[in-house]
Amino acid sequence: MQTEVFNKIVGDQLATCGKTLLYKGREYAPDAEVSSVDRLAHFKKAAAIMGTSQKAALLGMLTKHIVSISDMCTDGNEYGMSRWTEKITDSINYLLILRAVVEEEAEKHG
Repeated sequence: MQTEVFNKIVGDQLATCGKTLLYKGREYAPDAEVSSVDRLAHFKKAAAIMGTSQKAALLGMLTKHIVSISDMCTDGNEYGMSRWTEKITDSINYLLILRAVVEEEAEKHG
């Protein structure tokens, strides 16, 4: 694959990740853009329900997507680009959210 094609794919994927994070932010934290709503609140709630840490709760959610991607890579079926994009985007975004969780924890334990 030529570098410019690869770079376009990466740029397009990162743009898709950003758009999805903004869209989901409005869905899960509708006032986040205009107030101090906690963008990580759903992960904190999930952790409380599961009796675990935010990181572990997030890992559980991410694992669902990784298992789906694993199946898609190994089951011999063909999948459309929209399905691949959805699963890859969700996985990348969970890792970006994990970064935010880790950063917030580091600030608290500073």
